[in-house]
Amino acid sequence: MIRAPFAAVVVAAKLTRVSWHLARGVWTVKRTFPKLSTAEQHGRVQAWAGEMLQVFGIDLRVSGQLVQDDAVLLVANHISWLDIVVLHAAGYCRFVSKSDVKHWPVVGTLATAAGTLYIERESRRDAMRVVHHMADSLRAGDVVAVFPEGTTGDGVTVLPFHANLIQAAISADAAVQPVALRFIDQRTGETSFAPSYVGDETLLGSIWRTLSAASIAAEVNYGALQRAEGRDRRTWAADLRNDVNHLRTAQTTPASL
Repeated sequence: MIRAPFAAVVVAAKLTRVSWHLARGVWTVKRTFPKLSTAEQHGRVQAWAGEMLQVFGIDLRVSGQLVQDDAVLLVANHISWLDIVVLHAAGYCRFVSKSDVKHWPVVGTLATAAGTLYIERESRRDAMRVVHHMADSLRAGDVVAVFPEGTTGDGVTVLPFHANLIQAAISADAAVQPVALRFIDQRTGETSFAPSYVGDETLLGSIWRTLSAASIAAEVNYGALQRAEGRDRRTWAADLRNDVNHLRTAQTTPASL
């Protein structure tokens, strides 16, 4: 068993590496991105996210396959601030995120460079604006990702899905792909709550727990593509929640990275 003072030193060293990797990301965005094609930028985002998971000591396991050659709306359960890094590492996508993120130091710069669409969640008018932008992105062939729960859950249950953002797929006549996320303790196979970021938990506390934990794996389970087939957004959202719940129980296999 690692003594507490030594464990703190180890975590502090990891935190230094995290800070350095964030700084490298900002440097790449400022200096390198303007010279790259869109496809090359997407590749850099995916590679950077995969490296960040390695810095945290998290293994990535992927089951199923992200459709990257056509427009698709990804709908996933939401557990942690790490979810975005995990999904980017599994395959590039454009996220819809709360507008506050845009103004966060460092993180906002990286999120904007990765193509994030921002939404004022308290504003119904802004939600409609974002739905229109999402539909335009889907028509342009983008892969767009949302967390329809609207907030993080406990990692055990999936909260009800809000239907508003699902309208973008209906408006664009685009496919939707359900995605299940889970963090596990590789020693026991049980759910790991180290990356949890729910309720009164603090971001710093979640980061410290994640860096302190051993043998965490992030599981990403992609489901089958589906279309509305006459369903309205509320019915489709409820069906998608059931699909994500089902995928959460499926076994995943290590990703080839």
